[in-house]
Amino acid sequence: MKNTLIAVMSACFVMLVASCQGGSQEKAVSTPSVNNGNAVIETIMTRRSIRKYKPQKVGRDTVETIVRCGIYAPNAMNKQEWEIRVVDNKADISRLTEIYKRYNEKAAKDPSMVTMFRNAWTVVFVAKTGGSDINVGLLGENMALAAWSMGVGSCFLGGPIEFLTRTEEVRPFIDKLELPEDAELVYCLALGYPDESPEAKPRDADKIRFIE
Repeated sequence: MKNTLIAVMSACFVMLVASCQGGSQEKAVSTPSVNNGNAVIETIMTRRSIRKYKPQKVGRDTVETIVRCGIYAPNAMNKQEWEIRVVDNKADISRLTEIYKRYNEKAAKDPSMVTMFRNAWTVVFVAKTGGSDINVGLLGENMALAAWSMGVGSCFLGGPIEFLTRTEEVRPFIDKLELPEDAELVYCLALGYPDESPEAKPRDADKIRFIE
C-alpha cells in the first residue's frame, strides 16, 4: 500500500521537476518512450538507476538545484521532517571506502571499486526526524528526476547506510554530518554523470486496474 501511494503521489507532483530543468551538462542517455512531447513524462519514462559513473564530479550549483527540488516534495502538513547532507569531499569518501573494504573481503578484491557509493563522488544522505517514510521517499523521487532532467544519473543506496550506522570506526564521519539526535538515516543517493546506458526493466501493466 505504501509503495503504491508513493508511486501515485510521485506521478502527481513531478511537474515541479520541469522548473528545475536546465544547466549545461550533457543530456543523460535515454531509451525510447511514449511521451507526446511532454518533458516531464520523458524524464519519468527514461530515468534509470545508474551504477557506473564517469570520474568527473557534479558541480555544486547543479547539486544545489537537485536538492532544492527535493525539498519541494509533498510532505505531511509541511512539517519537512527530514535532514539532507551532501558529501562531495573526495578525502571523506575515499576514507570511508577504505574502511568499508577492510570489513568487506569481496569489495577489497574488486579492482573496479573506487568508492563504496557505486563509484560516485557526490552522495546525498537523507534522514528522517519523524513522520512517515513516505515523506523522504517523495523527497528522493524529486531529486532523482530533477537530476536526470539535467543529465545527472543517480542510484538509491541502502547498504552503505546499514554499514555506516553499525560500524563504530566510521562514527567520526557520522558525527561530522551533525544530524539532530532524533534523526534516522534512511538512504543515500549517489549522483554522477552516467557511464552506462541501462535498458528499462519490464514493468507489469496488469498491476494497473480501473475500477468501474
